[in-house]
Amino acid sequence: MKKTKFSAKKRISFVFVIILMTVFSLVIRLGYLQIVRGEELKKGAIEQWTKGIEIKSKRGIIYDRKGQKLALSISASTVWANPGDIKNKEAKKTAEEIARVLEIDQNEIYEKLTKDTRTERIKQWITREEALELRELNLPGIQIVDDNRRYYPYENFASYILGFTDIDNIGLYGIEKTYNDYLAGTSGKWIKTTDAPGRQLPFDGEKIYDPADGLSVVLTLDETIQHFAEEAAEQAYLENNAKNVSVIVMEPKTGDILAMVNKPDYNPNDPRTPLDDEKKKQWEALPIEELQEEWFDYWRNFAINDIYEPGSTFKLITAAAALEENKIRPETNFYCSGTLGDIAGGPIKCPRAHHDQTFVEAMNNSCNIALVNAGRGLGKSLFHKYLRAFGFGERTNIALNGEQRGIIPNSVENIKDINLATMSYGYTVAITPIQLITAVSSFGNGGNLMEPRLVKELVNEDGIVKEKFDPLVKRKVVSEKTASEMLMIMENVVSEGTGSNAYLPGFRVGGKTGTAQKIVDGRYSKGKYIASFVALAPADDPELAILVVIDEPGGGQYYGGTIAAPVARTILEDSLKYLEVEPQFTEEEKEDINEIITVPDLRNMKIGEAGKLLSDLGLRYTTEYVQVTDDSIVVNQYPEPYTELGKRSIIDIYLKQNEETEAKIPYLVGKTKEEAIETLETMNLSYELIGEGEVVNQNPLPGEVINEGTKIMVEFEVRE
Repeated sequence: MKKTKFSAKKRISFVFVIILMTVFSLVIRLGYLQIVRGEELKKGAIEQWTKGIEIKSKRGIIYDRKGQKLALSISASTVWANPGDIKNKEAKKTAEEIARVLEIDQNEIYEKLTKDTRTERIKQWITREEALELRELNLPGIQIVDDNRRYYPYENFASYILGFTDIDNIGLYGIEKTYNDYLAGTSGKWIKTTDAPGRQLPFDGEKIYDPADGLSVVLTLDETIQHFAEEAAEQAYLENNAKNVSVIVMEPKTGDILAMVNKPDYNPNDPRTPLDDEKKKQWEALPIEELQEEWFDYWRNFAINDIYEPGSTFKLITAAAALEENKIRPETNFYCSGTLGDIAGGPIKCPRAHHDQTFVEAMNNSCNIALVNAGRGLGKSLFHKYLRAFGFGERTNIALNGEQRGIIPNSVENIKDINLATMSYGYTVAITPIQLITAVSSFGNGGNLMEPRLVKELVNEDGIVKEKFDPLVKRKVVSEKTASEMLMIMENVVSEGTGSNAYLPGFRVGGKTGTAQKIVDGRYSKGKYIASFVALAPADDPELAILVVIDEPGGGQYYGGTIAAPVARTILEDSLKYLEVEPQFTEEEKEDINEIITVPDLRNMKIGEAGKLLSDLGLRYTTEYVQVTDDSIVVNQYPEPYTELGKRSIIDIYLKQNEETEAKIPYLVGKTKEEAIETLETMNLSYELIGEGEVVNQNPLPGEVINEGTKIMVEFEVRE
C-alpha cells in the first residue's frame, strides 16, 4: 500500500514538473515573440491585412535668381487597381472600359487586373478629362489618385542646367539630379484594411499620412541673360553650321553662373525625343542599345562634360603667370621672326612674322613665339604650379553631374621642352569651358579663383530660406596688380588686336580670341576647328565674364575673332544694358560712331598691299595662317567686299595655302595603354610600348612632324 502511494506521488511530481517546464517554455516563447520580435511580427501582420498606396510628395520648384519659375510640379492623376477588389467575371469588362477611356491596350490592362498583387499601377499622369470620366464610371477596385508630374514651362530653355526627372519624379540630370534629395521631399501613404484576398473591409478606419513637400531651389541663373545667351547661341549654331555652340556667362566677383547654353539642346519635358526632325527620323530606325547611346550623347553638357584644346585663349594663363612671377612686364620687348627653331621637337611657328613688339602688342597679335618665350622664362616647375593654381586638371565643383577634370601633365617631370612650348599657347592641354571662364574671371575680381555657383539657397513652400550657399573663394591665384594688368592687356586685344569684333562703343571690353585645330582619331584634323572668345566687361570694373565656344564651324569662317567674338559682343551689349551699366563714350568713339567705311575687294592682292590699303582706310586685319610672307595671296575675306563697317573694324583675311599637309604627333601623356594603341593604329604608325599603366613619356614629342615609317616610343608607368 505504501509502495503504491509513493509511486502515485512520483508520477504526480513528474507530471507537475513537465507542466511547469511547458508553461515556462511558453512564457519564454511568448516573451521572445512579444519583446524581441514584437515589432517585426506586428509589421508583418499589418502588411497582411492592410495595403498602402504611396502618395507622392510635391517636388520643389526651381527658380531663377529673381523668382522666375523654371521647373515646377503640376497635378496629374494616376490610375491604380486593387486586383483583390475586382471579381474575375468583372475584370474583362473593367479592362474594356479603362482601355476605351485611356486609349491603351485592353489585354495589357486585363493582365494587370488579374495579377496576384495588392496594388497595380495602370497608367501614370492621365489628363483631367480622363480622370473625371473614370471617376464617373465608379469601377470596382479602381482608384484615381492625385499625383504630380514635373513640368518645364519654357521647354528647352536652360535644359542643360535644369536637367530632367524620370517617370517617378527622380532627378536624372542637371540640378534635378544633384539636388534631388532636397527637391524630392518625403512621400505619404494611403493605408486601407483588407481581408486575405485583398478586398477592402467596411468601416476599417483608413488612414492617410500626408507627404512632406520638397524644398525649392533658387539658382544664380538670370532668366533674362540666359535668354540673351540662348538667342545668340542659336543664331551662331545655325549661321555657322556648327557641331556645337556653348556659351557661359559668369559674375566674376561671386562666381555666379548667370547663363549656360549649349546648342543643340533638348526639351526636358520629353528628353528622349530630339528637337531636330532629321535626327528624330534617324533615331526611329535604331536598336535600343544604340538609341540609349544617342540619348546619353544628346544630354551631354559640353560646357562641363567635354574637354578640348583651347588654343590662344589659354595665352591669358601664360601671361598672368609670367607677370605674377615678374618674368615679364607689359612693356617687355619680344622679337618674332615667324619661326622658333631651337626647341627639340619643333619648330614653333607663328601666323606671321611680327618682328619687334612689346608683350602687350604680342597679345594683340596673338603671337605664339612671344608666348612660348614667356612660358620658357617661367620654366616647367612654375608653369605647372600655375596650371594647378588656376584649377586646370581638377573639377571646379560646379553643381552639375559629369564634370571632367581635363588633362594636364601629372608632374613637372612629364613636361618636355616641346610640351612647355605648346602649352604656352594652348595646345597639348585639354580643358573644359567652365574651367577656362572660372580661371579668367579671377582677373575681374582682384585675383581670386572662385568656385562656380549655380545655387543660391533652398527655400520651403512659404519662401523661408532653409539653407544658403555663399560665394566661395578657392584660393588667391594672382595679385591685384597682375589682375589689373591682365585687364589692361585684354582690353588692348579688343581695342587694338584680334578681338576687335567684340568692341562695344561706350563699354571697355577686354577679351582674347582662340582658334584651335581639333584632334580627330588621334591626329590634328584639317578643316576641323574650335573657335572661341573669352571676355570681361566693363574692363575697368567687370560685371560679366563670358566664354563663347563654337565647335567645328562649317560655314566657311572658323577664326575665334570672326565668329565667336561677335556672339560675345551681342550678349554683352544686351546684358550690360539690362544690368543698367551706363555706357561711357570717349571723344574718339563719338566721332567713330558716325564714320562708315566701305570694305575694299582684297581678293588676289598680296597680303602686304592689302594690309597697307586697309590701314590707310582706318581698318585692321588678321590672319592665322602659319606660313605668311608679304607675297602671300589673298583668296578670300570676311566681311565680304563692299560691306559697310565702322572705323577700326577688323577684316579676316584668308590666304592661299600650301597643298602639302603635315601629320603631327598628338599628346599621348595621361592616356591608358588601350587608348594610346588605338590612337597610334588609327594614324597607321609603327610603335614600341614600354611598361604598363598610363603614358608618362613619348618620342617623338607632341606636335612634331613625322614621316612615314617613323617609330613612336611610348613609355608607361603604373600610378597608385
